[in-house]
Amino acid sequence: MAKRSGRQFACRACGTVYSKWAGQCEACGEWNTLEEVAVEPLATSSSPRASSKGRRVRLEGLEGMAAPPPRIQTGIEELDRVLGGGLVPASVVLVGGDPGIGKSTLLLQAACKLAGRGERVLYISGEEAVDQIRLRALRLGVGQATLDIAASINVADIVATLEAEPDVRAVVIDSIQTMWLETVESAPGTVSQVRACAFELIRLAKRRGFSLILVGHVTKEGALAGPRVLEHMVDAVMYFEGDRGHQFRILRAAKNRFGATDEIGVFAMTDRGLEEVSNPSALFLAERRGNIAGSAVFAGLEGTRPVLLEVQALLAPKSGDNAPRRAVVGWDTGRLSMLLAVLETRCGVKLSGMDVYLNVAGGLKVVEPAADLAVAAALISAATGMPTSAGEVYFGEVGLSGEVRQVSQADARLKEAAKLGFDKAVLPRRIARGSARIKPVEGLTLREIGHLSDLVTADMEAD
Repeated sequence: MAKRSGRQFACRACGTVYSKWAGQCEACGEWNTLEEVAVEPLATSSSPRASSKGRRVRLEGLEGMAAPPPRIQTGIEELDRVLGGGLVPASVVLVGGDPGIGKSTLLLQAACKLAGRGERVLYISGEEAVDQIRLRALRLGVGQATLDIAASINVADIVATLEAEPDVRAVVIDSIQTMWLETVESAPGTVSQVRACAFELIRLAKRRGFSLILVGHVTKEGALAGPRVLEHMVDAVMYFEGDRGHQFRILRAAKNRFGATDEIGVFAMTDRGLEEVSNPSALFLAERRGNIAGSAVFAGLEGTRPVLLEVQALLAPKSGDNAPRRAVVGWDTGRLSMLLAVLETRCGVKLSGMDVYLNVAGGLKVVEPAADLAVAAALISAATGMPTSAGEVYFGEVGLSGEVRQVSQADARLKEAAKLGFDKAVLPRRIARGSARIKPVEGLTLREIGHLSDLVTADMEAD
């Protein structure tokens, strides 16, 4: 009788293995994430599974690299932008996002476009039946595409199918958490199953040369579910973000071995699926009213793309003896607290007795510190009751002493602002004066700000 395999416990958040169960993972600090996994016994010299002596690996020089194969264009420009120009043969892409955000919709549309261009594409779902995929394709208007679809969770069957198909260029697996390998004694979605299934599929993709796209679920904290090693195994990791009650969807690259990280693609969810947004700045500012106090336009940068966004601030007297409330959507709460302290300490703007509400319109999450100046302008406008100029944009980082620091790629930000009809830009003084890298933009007046108090004084004088 075969010896029964041992039992260990692995953290589904980070993959750390323990010999016994514990309430908290010591490696990542998460609670109740340890799951029991099966572990094969170590092979002995008498065991038929004992490893043989390894062979010497061939060493080569750095020079003499062959020309890379051409990328596979998906036909969706926003997706190709985030990928770095299209799918790379033999690459593996992991796409994560909240349930119902549109991951399967985007990839089904991309797969149908690829199939319509003569590429052999397989769409394999572990969550939907074949008829359900057909109904969704009809709703999206791509039901006539020559796409091969299948419904299966057995990785061994999927591998055997792919081995028998010699001309496959791309494969979509929806999703990796539903896949199951019978040699692993655990349920689908566990750490050991996700790791083993991903390994088998990735190894086949690298050997056969087709592009593999894996759909991944995310946890309530927004991280990809399953072992963290999954993100290291793939070539690119992309997150599909957005509010389900909002039409905008943002595809963001967090890792990309073949392109820039932090690149974004913008989509709008419609009754016919996802539509590309080629000019997101115009869309984000379409409903802006320039005569309202507490609003400022931020000239931001997402990856290589300049994006103009509206920052909205609202101040209200705090109620009772409770601590002032700080509610933020689309920006960092800690950075808002820091900026409020700078405004009160360095500039004399009293906001400690006010509830502060801050919102980045459009559903986009801003992470770069260049938004400091725009947020400060919105807060000062809300405090004074004076609207900012309708044709003015802001960008610049604010330090703890109140100084306004320079940020990268000012030229791209200014060009985007001029293209959308803005005629004024408020930016750090070191960029606007004496810098050879910035070029004057026709029709755009630059207003230099060296300290945050300069912005406060100018608004007070305008009042």
